[in-house]
Amino acid sequence: MNDIIEQLQELSETVPVPLELPTFEQLVEVEEQILIGLPNDLKEFLLYGSDVIYGTIEPVTAADPSSHTYLPEVACYAWSIGLPREQIAICQIGDSFYCIDEEGQVLFWKKGRFSDKVWESFWHWAEDVWLNR
Repeated sequence: MNDIIEQLQELSETVPVPLELPTFEQLVEVEEQILIGLPNDLKEFLLYGSDVIYGTIEPVTAADPSSHTYLPEVACYAWSIGLPREQIAICQIGDSFYCIDEEGQVLFWKKGRFSDKVWESFWHWAEDVWLNR
């Protein structure tokens, strides 16, 4: 995990208005809004790496409710178009989503179906998908 966060931070682009990392209290608020506990890997990412801007992948964030990547808004939209409620969207690409289940596995959901590809953790997904886009 630490190696991937360090790698992402090194690659992170400098932007005029950088993203902020959430506080633990903000994560609790996010969990209360979506009525689901966040898997540990996702919590770690949000707390320590969600300020990274790199490539074309835009994972969810938890610090700024007005952001287009704000986790409760992204999850709510994903659920409204059919993503199963037990999945939490972690990255939106149009009407397709990378999502994480309660056990921490990441799946890709598109047009009402899951792909066969499964990543065993958020960090495996980040390394395989986000770092390689």
